[in-house]
Amino acid sequence: MERKLEQDLHSIIADCTTGNRKAQEHLFRQMYPFAMSIAMRYSRDEQDAADILSHAFIKLFKSITSFDANKGSLHSWLKRIVINEALDHIKQRSRFCSEELDEVNDPGIPNSIIEKTDADQIMRLIKQLPPATHAVFTLFAIEGYGHKEIAQQLGISEGTSKWHLSEARKTLQQKLSGKN
Repeated sequence: MERKLEQDLHSIIADCTTGNRKAQEHLFRQMYPFAMSIAMRYSRDEQDAADILSHAFIKLFKSITSFDANKGSLHSWLKRIVINEALDHIKQRSRFCSEELDEVNDPGIPNSIIEKTDADQIMRLIKQLPPATHAVFTLFAIEGYGHKEIAQQLGISEGTSKWHLSEARKTLQQKLSGKN
């Protein structure tokens, strides 16, 4: 069954490279839930996520001829496009704080608080962070990037990335413990 889906996907991609609108629509519908879940990590609401996705899918379809299945999966390629588009979106809407920390005082969140909080509530709190802090926290804590990679992607220093992560953790700790 999985092999059949993979063959179908390769066929759809091949049709997309010729500009076939039906194939593009089919690929969009098939990949939308996956892409939306990524876009929602970086946006405050579904409208922002939809804006990110519309730009991401335009980029995907414009560059579909450069996709090489031997170098990676379509999911990985689309994920990278969506993340880059989300970061561009955030950069356009906010300015990154230039404060830096030489040594980050990393506030921890007690396990007892996390155990009482569901994932949806945590994601809602993350979305309330300022855009730049939200982006750094998501890239670090959810996507698993290091500060050097985050700094390169966002055009900031590693220290600024560390500062945003520290601010995110501090803010989340306060919100989760009820100390707004």
